[in-house]
Amino acid sequence: MTESQASLRRGYCDGPFGQIHYRRAGSGGARPLLCFHMSPHSGLVYEAFLREMGADRLAIAPDTPGFGESDPPPAAPEIADYARSMAALMEALALDEVDIIGYHTGSKIAVALALLRPAQVRHVILVSAPVFTAEERQAFRELYGPDQLDEQGSHLNERWQALMRWRGPGQSVEMAAEHFFEGLRRPAISWWGHYAAFAFELAELLPQVRQSVLLLNPGDDLTEYTRRAAPLLKNGRLLELPDWGHGLLQVKTAELAELVRDFCGGRELQA
Repeated sequence: MTESQASLRRGYCDGPFGQIHYRRAGSGGARPLLCFHMSPHSGLVYEAFLREMGADRLAIAPDTPGFGESDPPPAAPEIADYARSMAALMEALALDEVDIIGYHTGSKIAVALALLRPAQVRHVILVSAPVFTAEERQAFRELYGPDQLDEQGSHLNERWQALMRWRGPGQSVEMAAEHFFEGLRRPAISWWGHYAAFAFELAELLPQVRQSVLLLNPGDDLTEYTRRAAPLLKNGRLLELPDWGHGLLQVKTAELAELVRDFCGGRELQA
């Protein structure tokens, strides 16, 4: 950690499904930033980014209910349920206004929260926001359904091989391994985040977002699906990032932080 980076702290607050665990860095300065993770991971993936953003603002990465250290809902939730939980976090931390960033499943939580709290959410950054056809949704539901556990642990190897297959440029095996275990928590419900994401009607709801939106499209497994979201933006733009991929929060930490600062600060972005 450099001198300009903020130290990391952890905390809990109450939400609609029990306790919500979160990581935070920084304090005052610019408008607070909420960071929503992909599935099935946790706010752990944002640690380096929080330290970077915490240099000039409060940056927070919660574990969505059922992931990381946050309590799970009693049944499979919808994206709207995750958004309500994030609204509860805002209330608990007395956050009057925020900017938000979401990654994969987190991007859909970000859209839902922007619609739920339009007066409080000011800027929205989406990292990979896929729009699927009905046939694609069904195929993804089958692909990302519940883990099939066995005594040989074959599901562990399957998950690891998928991680390696989509490892982004510059993401070392060690970096991937740091977050691998997060996808193994609560195997009976680890698929809930994907289930909620595939049911979310992004094509219908994204055009309703009136806040400024920055849609980042890295070269990952959702690149082509994310391009479909660009025409749906009413107040935003798509930024192609073909040289970025999974692991960008660790590999492109400073570059992403600069993009977020410029966008949320109203400065012109480079194409």
